[in-house]
Amino acid sequence: MSKIRVLLIEDNRLLREGITAMLNEQPDIRAVSSSGNGDAVEKAKKLKPQVVLLDLGLRSQSSLRVAELIKTEFPQAQIVVMDLIPSQAEVAEFVQAGVAGFILKDATIDDFLRTIRSVAEGEKVLPPSLAHSLFSHVVEYAVQNGKAARLMKSVRLTRREHEVVDLIARGMSNKEIANELHIAVHTVKSHVHNTLEKLALHTRLELASFALTEGMVRKSSDRDSK
Repeated sequence: MSKIRVLLIEDNRLLREGITAMLNEQPDIRAVSSSGNGDAVEKAKKLKPQVVLLDLGLRSQSSLRVAELIKTEFPQAQIVVMDLIPSQAEVAEFVQAGVAGFILKDATIDDFLRTIRSVAEGEKVLPPSLAHSLFSHVVEYAVQNGKAARLMKSVRLTRREHEVVDLIARGMSNKEIANELHIAVHTVKSHVHNTLEKLALHTRLELASFALTEGMVRKSSDRDSK
């Protein structure tokens, strides 16, 4: 039986060695590990992994940048991001970078192995906390939505409309958006209605997907600097 080739990128030595040993006990998995200190892409060239397990919180370099480099060099590799509790913003960034799934570091061994095997077969795996949320549907819709680029060339959104779209993509309700922006709920509804019309979309789900595919979901640092 052909084994699933797995590259683990983790800079915590204890976790790195423990996960590698655990994976190599499986009859259908062969794993090697990387410290994440700049050797990940080189190891990927040598191993040609089917699955890459990537720690979201690498200390020595940007995990997002590592994901982007690996997908550029090896688009066939399926990347799984590991973290304790990834935020929706982080999930959005990594989905845009092409990752196939997420696994929480406190997941059971069975869930961990199931995620690796599922991703190796081409499935997408979201964190359990997001699996049945609006955001999970946004991710799926984003893959299929092909009209965003055309729309952006002909439509101009106001600054406030951009802010509302950004918060919708983060899963906020109209009331939560109103509190965040210090405006009335009916004003939020008006912005949503106007934006849907401008973009020729019909639902909040489509609007959230549009924001995701067009990179309109801002990083936390960008929001905090305002």
